[in-house]
Amino acid sequence: MVRHIKRRQFVALSGAAGIAGLAGCIGEDAEDEDEDDDNGGSGSGETLSWHAGGTGGTYYPLSNNFKTIVEDNTEYSLQVQSTGASVANVGSLTREEADFAMIQNDIAYFAVNGTGLEDFEGNAMENIRGVATLYPETIHVITQADSGIESVEDLEGATVNTGDAGSGTQVNALQILSSAGIEEGDFDEQTADFATAADQIRDGDVDAAFVVGGWPVGSIDELATTSDISMVEVSGDIREDIKGDAEWFADDTIPSGTYDGVDEDVETVSVQAMIATHDGVDDGVVEAVTEAIFENTGDITQKADFIDVDSAQDGMPIDLHPGADAYFN
Repeated sequence: MVRHIKRRQFVALSGAAGIAGLAGCIGEDAEDEDEDDDNGGSGSGETLSWHAGGTGGTYYPLSNNFKTIVEDNTEYSLQVQSTGASVANVGSLTREEADFAMIQNDIAYFAVNGTGLEDFEGNAMENIRGVATLYPETIHVITQADSGIESVEDLEGATVNTGDAGSGTQVNALQILSSAGIEEGDFDEQTADFATAADQIRDGDVDAAFVVGGWPVGSIDELATTSDISMVEVSGDIREDIKGDAEWFADDTIPSGTYDGVDEDVETVSVQAMIATHDGVDDGVVEAVTEAIFENTGDITQKADFIDVDSAQDGMPIDLHPGADAYFN
């Protein structure tokens, strides 16, 4: 059964933008990153809007990989935009402000079914369609090496950056803290993007930060080269509790050596990154973009070991767009 997260846990998600009007409001503060320049490819036809995530995560550089591939192999151009990521992006898709977007599989399920988060109730975004799943989005819980924080339970009473307000990272962080028995008022919540979270850890402004992304995440990698950091494990009974409360989480491991100074495997959990679109995008456009990406995976430099046509429907939580279905099936 999908767990319904308490509304009070999502104050940051329902602030100035007002998630109660989710389909009309989310993502309006997205920072546009116009990527319209000619990269020498054949993409000279229609320009498609592709919403990614923050520049310090994995969504943004991977989306620019896709931009190059699509423009080299189709008549289309991609305009890649930096956004607040998953939760903002489902709003952009349902309003048809984006043609494609990167989102987490749990947020896709919540949005389409109008469930999971209390503020999604009655706001089902039924026009969103799946294209492909890509790679595990690993939950990183970062702290300074000498913080003394060793488990999720140790975050009670701490100052914690849970991710950008309205992002999938924030949703996941609050889910994990709740499973550990840490509710609103039990910790000081800060909300900021990955790059800011790294600065906050470096400067000691927060005790810990949640970052969700395929390892290695650029902002963490950069932080680890200049500061001594530690990763908080999500393991044992708490990991089982988290998976029991929210079945979209899966076991994951950050391998030793992924980040400077982190010399042992770190047990944690993950969700799945995916490409989504909406039912207003032409079938031929979706098929062409999907085919270009999955026939040219050798040109992908981000998370290349995971992105493959054979696994592109693993964990797909929503209906496929007919254009994607035409390619895969």
